[in-house]
Amino acid sequence: MVCETASLREPAKGSDGTAPRRAGPYAWAVFALTFGLLMSDHMARQVLNAVSPLLKADWNLSDVEVASLSSVVAIAVGVLAFPLSVAADRLGRVRSLAAMAILWSLATLGGALASSYPQMLAARTIVGVGEAAYGSVGIAILFAVFPVTMRATLSSAFLAGSVVGQILGMVAGSQIAADHGWRWAFAWIGAAGLLLALAYPVVVREARTAGNPASGWPDWRELAALLFGRRVLWLVYFASGIQLFCSGALVVFMPLLFTRYYGLPIEGAGRLTATLLLTSAAGMLVCGMVADRLARSRRTALPRVAMTCSTGAGVLFALAFFARPGALQVLLLGAGLFLAPAVAGIAGAMVAGLVPSRVHGAAMAVLALGNNLLGLALGPWLVGAISDHSNLLAALLILPVPSALSAGAMALAKANPERGKDQSFPTERRPDSSHAS
Repeated sequence: MVCETASLREPAKGSDGTAPRRAGPYAWAVFALTFGLLMSDHMARQVLNAVSPLLKADWNLSDVEVASLSSVVAIAVGVLAFPLSVAADRLGRVRSLAAMAILWSLATLGGALASSYPQMLAARTIVGVGEAAYGSVGIAILFAVFPVTMRATLSSAFLAGSVVGQILGMVAGSQIAADHGWRWAFAWIGAAGLLLALAYPVVVREARTAGNPASGWPDWRELAALLFGRRVLWLVYFASGIQLFCSGALVVFMPLLFTRYYGLPIEGAGRLTATLLLTSAAGMLVCGMVADRLARSRRTALPRVAMTCSTGAGVLFALAFFARPGALQVLLLGAGLFLAPAVAGIAGAMVAGLVPSRVHGAAMAVLALGNNLLGLALGPWLVGAISDHSNLLAALLILPVPSALSAGAMALAKANPERGKDQSFPTERRPDSSHAS
């Protein structure tokens, strides 16, 4: 079949039809700037969570309303990621990324001016619109300028930038809010993102990163077959998204957990949350590197590592929330966060190996759809709803369930009968040149 042959051959090519043999200085410059904008993206998301205790008290919000201000961003990202990623592939990735960053930065500045819950909800919705395609198109740019054999590590490192952005957003947002009020937290983070967005297209050049994606672009029927025509892709999309349920919920509710049950001030809760998020960034990178190394000799290494991470995270979260608030609970939370988000980075490498490079942006957008709708949107909302009817610690006991579902989906992906027909899954070996034509 055409799509099976394409998935075998395309990983040897960049978006311009060439295969980078090594990562040169320009590739690392592109990575640094794209990584920086990704951090800005997630700082703009996380600032809301950093100031949520103050915002909740100021406007007398319920837990569901607080969660909805984060969930609406994830919903907008999930719904719009695919159409905006396709548009960026065809209109120009660098120009599109700069426009996205300008929009989310201006909307973050708008949050500083909000005087009510509806106004803040509108501003956060626009933040989500701006951020919708950044992750998918940004990683497609990086895949175009780096060698194929670095994909799992690269994908994990890039995604770790989101966690670094969350940490910086939590630390900076909570500290600025404590010193000057929550409005200034939105203002400073929005202004910093705007400056970086204006600098990005000055340094990163369209022709050297995106080639000409519109040439050879498949028709809509072929695109649908490439992105959705195989069961193994559906399993990977689901496994990644449902595992991020845990991270999405904890990012929103850890500051409330530490202020409500540990008696910490907002800046102390922000610093502790940031420390725990740092463990998830480290875990994502470490697990991605381990998966990359193991995949050189074992074809099933990627889903096996993902299964291990999901199962371990579920056990650790169960132990954490059956324990009483205290040092042991924090330690177990940190260990669970080390493992849980790593599945998303591994899933990105798996999807990239299953589709042609010319549709990497669209494929990463589909993955982002699952990540945001199943994980970052559903997680905070459902935990918030249970918390309003019970209590936060009882609500967080649900976290082992999505971990078990993710592990099960990866087990099915590993055992999928289609795997034997596709040498690009889940190995990262360099394709033999005799197959390229």
